[in-house]
Amino acid sequence: MTHVLIAGGGPTGLTLAIELARRDVDFRIVDRSPEPPKGSRGKGLQPRTLEVFHDLGVIDEILATGTVYPPMRAYKGGEVVWEGRMHAPKEPDDAVPYPMVIMQPQWRTERILRDRLARLGKEVEFGVEVTGLAQDQDGVTVTLDGGETVRCAYLVGADGGRSTVRRLCGIGFHGDTFDSERMLLGDVRTDDLDHDHWHVWGDMATRTLHAGLCPLPGTDLFQFYATHTGEEDFQKILDRQDAGVRIKEVTWRSEYRVNIRMAERFRDGRVFLAGDAAHVHSPAGGQGLNTGVQDAYNLGWKLAHGAEWLLDTYEAERVPIAEHVLGLSTRLLREKDLERDEETQQLNLGYRDSPLSVGERGGERLPGRLEELRGTHFTLYADGVRVDDPRVRTLPAITDGVLLVRPDGYIGYDGDGSDLSAYLSGLGISTG
Repeated sequence: MTHVLIAGGGPTGLTLAIELARRDVDFRIVDRSPEPPKGSRGKGLQPRTLEVFHDLGVIDEILATGTVYPPMRAYKGGEVVWEGRMHAPKEPDDAVPYPMVIMQPQWRTERILRDRLARLGKEVEFGVEVTGLAQDQDGVTVTLDGGETVRCAYLVGADGGRSTVRRLCGIGFHGDTFDSERMLLGDVRTDDLDHDHWHVWGDMATRTLHAGLCPLPGTDLFQFYATHTGEEDFQKILDRQDAGVRIKEVTWRSEYRVNIRMAERFRDGRVFLAGDAAHVHSPAGGQGLNTGVQDAYNLGWKLAHGAEWLLDTYEAERVPIAEHVLGLSTRLLREKDLERDEETQQLNLGYRDSPLSVGERGGERLPGRLEELRGTHFTLYADGVRVDDPRVRTLPAITDGVLLVRPDGYIGYDGDGSDLSAYLSGLGISTG
């Protein structure tokens, strides 16, 4: 019997797998695709996700192979009519060491995460799909295509917007699909544009973009996107804009319909939903992939701990975040807002109303101490307090009181320490 079965080998499933692997939790991770996807898809990594990747041990390669977003250059025909940036340049500081959104084609983000997982001794089983499940009080029996059955304590559906796991659990996926709002995406080669700008064609007065070509770092490719008006030929779409750009090759293409949906619950007994299986967004603001990574980062340490009451907090904490992010991305889509700021960086999101949050700063992200927090432990900032438990690292106080930081970098306890023992005992930790 494996402890956790993860369905889905994208960024959400891979983040969860790394979290479990570095805690020596037994698991399998399967993906119905026959091989790793090749498209650029979700290419923007938000500052909070970069902090998570710091903790997971992949940040160096993410930064070395990615880049900040280039300035946008808008054209009318072949004439430049506007230039500007989506993200205002910011320098790192102690509180925000990764202040800029980093562009990475999704295939490379996933490859970096898979490589990290391999160093931890695990790998994704591609070409393996969940086809059935049955729960009881002790676990989940999962049927895989080909007839194999797997017995696990918990099943996590990180298998995308068309989640089989969600469907098998009978969980509703409420919201809207806007068939009239479609986009074409693709990865293409052309010799007619520089790689120093994000090239767009449209009406900048109304902030309406008809087509664009964004250079993908470390490649000779551009991500092509266009409003889908019925024409599916990328070259004809650019010709209609009088762009004067000739596409040499299309290496990947996809059609996207705007979906704004959220699962009616993120937990069904011993089954959890994360990432696009739990919520799908418009592409505006680059929130989807990043929110899925945060789901997995929240769930991983709780699955490793295993207490039922703690697992209940996953839904309590992540549903409000998903609702907020869905509202944000929908607003950015409707307002055609091209500028991005702190609102989309996910640094200010937290769990103030969580049952795990005690004290004035409970539920807040603790900024500026990534190296101290790196790892699978709780971090206790306190003077004169002893905790004899390998899951807790004790460091000198940084406030007048006591701070206990969760393994995912959020403050759990903020107080004078008088009720710290009771808080820790709820987590199965003795102060000795």
